[in-house]
Amino acid sequence: MKMKLSLLSFLILLGSSGICLAEDLVPDSARAYQYLKTVCAIGPRISGSAGMQKQQELIENHFQKLGAEVRYQEFDVTHPKTGTPVRMKNMIVSWFPEKTKRILICCHYDTRPFPDREALAINRTKPFIGANDGGSGVALLMELGHHMNKIAPQLGVDFVFFDGEELVYAKGDKYFLGSEHFATKYRDSPPESFRYVKGVLVDMIADRNLKIYMEKNSLRYASAVTRSLWATARKLRIKEFVNRSKHEIRDDHLPLNQIANIPTCDIIDFDYPYWHKRNDVPAACSGQSMAKVGRVLLAWLDEN
Repeated sequence: MKMKLSLLSFLILLGSSGICLAEDLVPDSARAYQYLKTVCAIGPRISGSAGMQKQQELIENHFQKLGAEVRYQEFDVTHPKTGTPVRMKNMIVSWFPEKTKRILICCHYDTRPFPDREALAINRTKPFIGANDGGSGVALLMELGHHMNKIAPQLGVDFVFFDGEELVYAKGDKYFLGSEHFATKYRDSPPESFRYVKGVLVDMIADRNLKIYMEKNSLRYASAVTRSLWATARKLRIKEFVNRSKHEIRDDHLPLNQIANIPTCDIIDFDYPYWHKRNDVPAACSGQSMAKVGRVLLAWLDEN
């Protein structure tokens, strides 16, 4: 029997058939940039500080309003300078919680205590806002939250915000406190109801002159994940994803790969000129850059 379908009926059938149109989803660059400004208006978000607590409340309220599950993974560390306990809080935001195989999309959301790469020593003790380095990942995931009900991945998705990526005051202080705790807990007390099959870390993805190369440790530990992300970017013709390797970076993806055995890629623009400097502020960042990374992630998630 021949059937005549309206355009609306065709689109409904297309969606129900599992054929996705996620490549047409474009994050709102202006809204992402506003989220970045809102986060940075808090000021420094150092682990254990009042600024970090305000940011946690902002993130929790945001995702709860969007219908996600929000929970904390809490633990204590010793402050590297004062020796006092610091309460750390990794934040986990879950989408499609019923799915037992899951993907991690993560970032760090603390800021370094001071802009240690300033040329003049007097400036190295001044406040560090961390717009790109810390804020951009938060702003991107806040924006992606608006689109999670528009994709239909086979795998569940957890947004994870790592605390204590750089609670670092001096040479020898420990990095990656939140991601190491997360990875160690996952390895030593594996959850019974789900498992992570792959992950993506986003860090410094708002440079106005965005250029994201394949990171070498990502290729070493998570080659399939890395190459699939860049293949999605090529399909979408997003030229800011450069199809060759450049930097070898120690970042939050290493504990996930090395401790938890979760193959995880680091999407990072490490050529940002204001890295660990006072001028890492929203004016040096671009909502369009965040939106381009977000578009790749949404299309890639829908393929998984």
